[in-house]
Amino acid sequence: MSVNDPLPWIDAVCVLIREAAGRNIPVIGHCLGGQLMSKALGGVITRNPVKELGWGEATGEDDATARYWLGAYAGNVGTVFHWHGESFSIPSGATRLFANQYCANQMFALGPHLGMQCHVEMTPEMISTWCEQWAEEAASVAGQPSVQTPGTMQAEIGERLPAMRRLSDQLYSVWIRGLRR
Repeated sequence: MSVNDPLPWIDAVCVLIREAAGRNIPVIGHCLGGQLMSKALGGVITRNPVKELGWGEATGEDDATARYWLGAYAGNVGTVFHWHGESFSIPSGATRLFANQYCANQMFALGPHLGMQCHVEMTPEMISTWCEQWAEEAASVAGQPSVQTPGTMQAEIGERLPAMRRLSDQLYSVWIRGLRR
């Protein structure tokens, strides 16, 4: 699905995000959630130049906001997971945190709010389920450098998941601090 689809709940979710942001209540979104956040906060969602499916890397920005959110990942590479064909723009006032060669806007922060195009929350069970349920989509774009086969995605769990967990621990630790008000 797309944030741009005429689904009856999208406007209501965007209103909820704007209300939370207006009250400085931390909001977090992964992939579609990050797109909803961008849209709600004034960004636009467009087709990404390529689909990204599977394990990948993203490079952290190196500014004060990125250093706050990313810690040691500011200016460095982090392991993430992808399953998207669209991407968001960075809303006005927000700061890009992560980018890669296939998608310029992988993550942004706006005060205590964190929007992600990529995934850092994945579990082996989620990856297995997605690979099974969306195998046709993966097959339809196989061979692109931004796409892994389901078999490769699953084979790399042992190597990649611990690295992604370290990044997610960093991000979630900062986001959770925003809840303590």
